[in-house]
Amino acid sequence: MKIQFTKMSGAGNDFVVVDNRSGIVTNPNQFAISVCNRRLGIGADGLLLIEKSSKADILMQYYNADGSSAGMCGNGGRCIAKFAFDNGIVTKDHFAFEAFGYIYEVTRHAPTIYELKMKDPFDARLNQSVKVNGKTLKANYLNTGTDHSVIFLDENPELGSLQNADVFTIGRLVRYHEVYQPKGTNVNFVSKISANKIELRTYERGVEDETLACGTGSVASALLCAQRYNWESPVEVKVKSGETLTISFLRERAGLFSNVTLRGPAANVFTGQIEILADFNISIA
Repeated sequence: MKIQFTKMSGAGNDFVVVDNRSGIVTNPNQFAISVCNRRLGIGADGLLLIEKSSKADILMQYYNADGSSAGMCGNGGRCIAKFAFDNGIVTKDHFAFEAFGYIYEVTRHAPTIYELKMKDPFDARLNQSVKVNGKTLKANYLNTGTDHSVIFLDENPELGSLQNADVFTIGRLVRYHEVYQPKGTNVNFVSKISANKIELRTYERGVEDETLACGTGSVASALLCAQRYNWESPVEVKVKSGETLTISFLRERAGLFSNVTLRGPAANVFTGQIEILADFNISIA
């Protein structure tokens, strides 16, 4: 069985994207594990499938590199929007896709710049104590379509600077911490650059490593910074890749936000064809 794919990047967060409206991918969890493998497959942080939707222009299915499906992916949403537009699946500069039971609106600003209207964040939990490696970290939680822990480095000087922080080790420990059970969480390490500008590094659940960008993590970090520093919209987030994501929002009252948007780049890396062999080994043509 041969499958066409596009490798895409959303600010450095990379994905394998497949038009699955014909149902050619029948075991997406195992397929994601195979194609996302960086040594034996194409290599990616996750798999994006375009499916048919009765509620929106298209439906997005997202699977992490480990085959799990744990929530919304903002960078993936921009990539699948670009894929749909570039391939004529949608022809409008403003359209919508369905993902995880929610309808996300998309605006195409330029060939490689897309903006998503995000789900309103919820379940904020501030000033958490998370004990790892014998140290008690200060953390915060916000759900922006998936679970995010946000750690401000100026509140946790023992972690060092953003450049020197051990994001993999600490991120992994926090990701599995009892505070965030049973699902665990993504973990974001935040450093303030200046007013309305932050830097961010993220350990992603499901990838089980640091990624070059995280869209929903950028949203969570930007909103919690807006609350902490009393910032107005928008907030710019510089991610590990060096790219910048822009988060806009309305502040309703303390701790509540609405009309949240995520704007940033989405780019094609390459296209190709894979052949699925026995036991989900793959051959790349």
